[in-house]
Amino acid sequence: MQGVLDGWGHVSVRHNRDSNRFLLSRSLAPELITAKDILEFDLDNNAVGDKGANLYTERFIHGEIYKFRPDVMAVCHSHAPSVIPFGVTSVKLKPMYHRAAFIGLGIPIFEIREDFGMTDMLIRNAAHGRALAKSVADKPAVLMRGHGATVVAPSLPRLVGRSIFLALNATLQMQAMALAQSGGGTINYLEPEEARLIEEREGYGLGRAWEAWKRKAMGNRG
Repeated sequence: MQGVLDGWGHVSVRHNRDSNRFLLSRSLAPELITAKDILEFDLDNNAVGDKGANLYTERFIHGEIYKFRPDVMAVCHSHAPSVIPFGVTSVKLKPMYHRAAFIGLGIPIFEIREDFGMTDMLIRNAAHGRALAKSVADKPAVLMRGHGATVVAPSLPRLVGRSIFLALNATLQMQAMALAQSGGGTINYLEPEEARLIEEREGYGLGRAWEAWKRKAMGNRG
């Protein structure tokens, strides 16, 4: 609904009763997923119990990040079109407005060629996943050159918010850059201290949007 996930994106959440497990659906387009499609995985990215399910090729994104970042409770991999230009150019993604202040913490770019040379750019195994996790480091997201983005967060609502606002900020930044270029002006980005102060209270008021997003999503399922 927000233009973040397409037919190939996926979202996981760390298991609430076992931090060494996570929940991720079988391989389906996100809008088609129902509760019965959710599978349990160990941190080596193996499905627990259902060995015959068709799995996402890039499930290694999730397990390796959960290993590397104990603070992460949810992960989203998407191909939102607006973020792609910032992963393939030298133009740095910067925070445009308060909802995207987390961008001020830094958004690195993952370059798969650095460790693996020529690939089809998918995160196909644990080694690829570990390299991506190291690229994320302690940041809230990573751009993947010519591929998309992976966002992490300490809760599922904050993950959804970050994923939406990362893509929206990218769109707004491109609009601001075009406007500044055509008018000979400059762009007034958030200051680092502003971003830090906003990040300290990130999640404040998010519950209102979270409930609305959930209601719309469930309503769309009939």
